Amino acid sequence: MDISLFDFELPDALIAQAPSRNRDESRLLVLNREDNSIASKSFKDITSYFQKGDCLVVNNTKVFKARLLGKRKSGGEVEVFLVRRLEKPNQWTALVKPSRRLNENEEILFGDNSLFLSLRKSRGEGRWDILFESQKVEETIIEQFGHVPLPLYIKRSDTPTDVNRYQTIFADPNQAGAVAAPTAGFHFTDAIIAMLKEIGVEIAELTLHVGPGTFKPVSVDNIEDHTVDPEYAVLSSVATDKINKARQNGNKIITVGTTSTRTLESAEIDKDSNLLPFEKFVDLYIQPGYKFRVVDHLITNFHLPKSSLLILISAFAGREQVLDAYALAIKEKYRFYSYGDAMLIW
Repeated sequence: MDISLFDFELPDALIAQAPSRNRDESRLLVLNREDNSIASKSFKDITSYFQKGDCLVVNNTKVFKARLLGKRKSGGEVEVFLVRRLEKPNQWTALVKPSRRLNENEEILFGDNSLFLSLRKSRGEGRWDILFESQKVEETIIEQFGHVPLPLYIKRSDTPTDVNRYQTIFADPNQAGAVAAPTAGFHFTDAIIAMLKEIGVEIAELTLHVGPGTFKPVSVDNIEDHTVDPEYAVLSSVATDKINKARQNGNKIITVGTTSTRTLESAEIDKDSNLLPFEKFVDLYIQPGYKFRVVDHLITNFHLPKSSLLILISAFAGREQVLDAYALAIKEKYRFYSYGDAMLIW
């Protein structure tokens, strides 16, 4: 399929630059796949779509301050964007800019120059293996000089508000590793989760550390030629037990976001139709024609034109139906992208 089929025009004014005042005050567009009806709701209405025994699957990854702003010994500013921890102690792969004229083993300085990291090896296209002097130095630089890695379409610097709001309520301090948030989870509050549990809904947590590849544009004409960057994921036996029980009882699996969806659909299924736990890198690219094996319903945000995320939800709900829903959302001035409103595909 041609990538132009997943394009749409979005007024800049609808790109949310800040979160809503309260998480659950966002709007909710509901697309019903059975009759292609579209309804406008408040996110607080989400609980009415669940029944006892259903399973809500959330991503508990935690965004960390991955964007480090340092300088060269010459005084030139350098941005080091941490991507993934390597197997060797205190080593990471990072995107560094400006990448021109940087040298291997060069030190990038922070603060009063007493703290630094070293550029160990260039991997090309601005990607480097970098080394912190020690675990303590790594933690200090990230905490004191790290910034919340807001998407480029948010045209402002991060603020103290972003430390909490560019994070879901499910974020586990022990699962810090994402450089972008699983934004569909932004709309949930403790009160909504309490209401779901009162109904009898099970909450299953998995982990997918969202990488910068989530913003990787589809730069090919034919969407089949695109690839998705691998991201580290964990689906525990605790989570699979809850999900398998719901499926065996005929209840629904509702995923929060494309990250939870891709993780579940990456799981192996045994001869008894049970999901098996795993811990691995996943790079599943879901496009029209894909047959979903696990996910029944999907809660998501509004995505960029010509993106793999828009392609995924088009595979789930139908390209024309999704674009019709997006057209209505634009007409009714829904807020788009990370800090925007939500969509329920039922």
